[in-house]
Amino acid sequence: MIHYDPHRWRDHFFDIHGTLVREIGGRVAVAVACAAVVTLLHEYKIAAVAIPSFLHTLVGSALGLLLVFRTNSSYDRFWEGRKLWGGIVNETRNLVRASSVVLRDDRETVLRIARWTALFPWAATGVLRGTRGLGPHTSGLPEDEVAQAENAQHQGLAVAARITQCLDNARRKGAISDIVFTSLDANVQQLIDYLGGCERIRRTPLPFAYVVHLRRALVLFCGTLPFALVKDYGWGTILDVLVVSYIFFGIEEIGVEIEGPFGSDENDLPLEEISETIHRNLYALAAVDRQEREALEEGL
Repeated sequence: MIHYDPHRWRDHFFDIHGTLVREIGGRVAVAVACAAVVTLLHEYKIAAVAIPSFLHTLVGSALGLLLVFRTNSSYDRFWEGRKLWGGIVNETRNLVRASSVVLRDDRETVLRIARWTALFPWAATGVLRGTRGLGPHTSGLPEDEVAQAENAQHQGLAVAARITQCLDNARRKGAISDIVFTSLDANVQQLIDYLGGCERIRRTPLPFAYVVHLRRALVLFCGTLPFALVKDYGWGTILDVLVVSYIFFGIEEIGVEIEGPFGSDENDLPLEEISETIHRNLYALAAVDRQEREALEEGL
């Protein structure tokens, strides 16, 4: 994700990186080339190509509504994804916070819970991106257990199972009661629910028919727009088509860019940054004094 100051226009007004200009450049160039050909035919009276503009006025209004719906639907998915990851942040904190209190006499179990919980967002990132691995902070845990989690069919579930196993071991030793175990494990269940919500977004794209119809309408509109403008604007038709096609194709591409917020593009959610934040928060929560905090930091 690109961080920027929305109040400083000059800092990013002419930016190319992250603005989708490269993605839509080819489409806009084709529309402009079409406009140049139509204008040439009209201005040199090679062929009668001008048509009334009333139809494009009507279609343009409908197309604008379609684009608004497309962008709003995509942003809803983006924002819901961010809220789900905010839930992951909160539940990991709650789990380690409560564990560090009720298990204050069993520091080894607290640190083990903190280590596994800190790996959950990395496992979730791998699940959502279709990659393997539990991030850069796997030290301090048994290598065989880490390998099993990395090679599991579902990394997120495997890590969550390890957290529950730590809680169950504490219950079996008598460190916590059944009620406390159930309460703590509810946080783990909530983590799985949040990850499931993210998977729902990832695996359910916008309806195919809607996307295809919108793109066909965009191509037809921008491709025939020069015929409707050339009579009134002459050579200015080329500039007009450039502006209109840039805006329309850009809006559609923004929807494409943000409808899947869990990737690694410039406009996707910063999952690595969020995971690192969780990592730092958890070892700070689990460690009581500076020495333990430094030791846990090395282990995580």
